[in-house]
Amino acid sequence: MKLKKNIAVSDSGFIFDPNSGDSFSMNPVGTEIVNLLKQEKDSDKIHDAMTKKYDVPPDEFNKYYLDFIQTLKQFNLMENDD
Repeated sequence: MKLKKNIAVSDSGFIFDPNSGDSFSMNPVGTEIVNLLKQEKDSDKIHDAMTKKYDVPPDEFNKYYLDFIQTLKQFNLMENDD
């Protein structure tokens, strides 16, 4: 899964989609995940980094991660899976 390349992300958690003109704000954890996606990290690397940093059980993180990714897809911020 990849974030669209033209999506702008600020350090404060503000996302801007220049194609639609839509903007969104995220909490710090969401911002970290989106920045990892911008770096083209795969889901396993994101999962490992976040569960180590925040000492969250892997299953719990996975549930929230998948929900977050689904939200990004709903807002059309992710590349289409081919």
